[in-house]
Amino acid sequence: MLTALDIGANPSSVHGEGRDARRVVETARTSLANAIGGRAEDIVFTSGGTEANALAIQGALKLIPDAVVLWSDLEHSAVKGAIEASGAQQRKIKLTSEGILDLDDLGNALEDLGGKTPFLCLMHANNETGIVQPVAEAARLVREKDGLVHCDAAQTLGKLKINVGLLGVDYMAFSAHKFGGPQGVGALWFRAGAPLKPIMLGGGQERSLRSGTENVSGIGGFGAAIDVTAELTGVERVQEIRDRFEALVEASAPVTIFGKTSERLPGTSNLALEGFKSETQVMAMDLAGVAVSAGSACSSGKVRQSDVLTAMGVPDELAGSAIRVSFGWASTLADSEKAAESWLAAAKRAVPSAFKEST
Repeated sequence: MLTALDIGANPSSVHGEGRDARRVVETARTSLANAIGGRAEDIVFTSGGTEANALAIQGALKLIPDAVVLWSDLEHSAVKGAIEASGAQQRKIKLTSEGILDLDDLGNALEDLGGKTPFLCLMHANNETGIVQPVAEAARLVREKDGLVHCDAAQTLGKLKINVGLLGVDYMAFSAHKFGGPQGVGALWFRAGAPLKPIMLGGGQERSLRSGTENVSGIGGFGAAIDVTAELTGVERVQEIRDRFEALVEASAPVTIFGKTSERLPGTSNLALEGFKSETQVMAMDLAGVAVSAGSACSSGKVRQSDVLTAMGVPDELAGSAIRVSFGWASTLADSEKAAESWLAAAKRAVPSAFKEST
């Protein structure tokens, strides 16, 4: 990023400095393409995952007048907002109690379209529970009906192996800061030939699909983070740290850990202790020097009950007591132990009756 800032040139300029800036952008584009098994020319850089999702959804639906958007409560608010803004017809798909898209309900919805074009929005892994979704299976069902699939993979790049061809999707959105890159930069990959129109107009940058001078330093940081995480060498270590936290908490408290029996992101834990309100937990942990979230971390400081847990059939009282604890590349076993110790101390103060047997 510092190298890109030192260049200080517009990557659309033809002079030497401009070519140097362009090299930063194209090197990062190639790194992303290699990481996802795609082509560099099919990648558009954006200001983040929110814009990448909006470009895929609104930019595609402009060209599919008969589309019916299929989505579920798994989706991030950025995806839900883009769907709503598109004005397209919608059909919500159910979740199973395990927090996975209900493929039977998806199949039923596809049969009921009456010849209209299905456009499925399905994230790769949920940002709240960490549960990995059956993207390839769902995409196969949609392709059989000549439909299209958009996948929000903001949570999974740098954490899980991704191959856009094997997943069978048509669009995939990414966000750099989710795996150690800078904030304020993302990307959209789209399958060659998939319908896509720009939603931002101007100078024609990014193959005229995303006008505006590229964030060269941010894109450089995006590419560097991809290169560092390309081999996924730290994934098992992060999972061990998450599992240590969960084991310590479960050993002393009657907690529910959502998605524990499902495939999950390595660093995500979503848990609840009935009677211990989410907002109380967030504040108590913050006072202990531990940062956790209730629901999505992108809700502008709001604490509200999770649509995902509600759609999974989790009772309101339990869903209202859920928090998300995330571990990442910089986390240590000591961090997980401090988080568990801090959470248990706060829980014993807030819900002492839950600990009577153990004391």
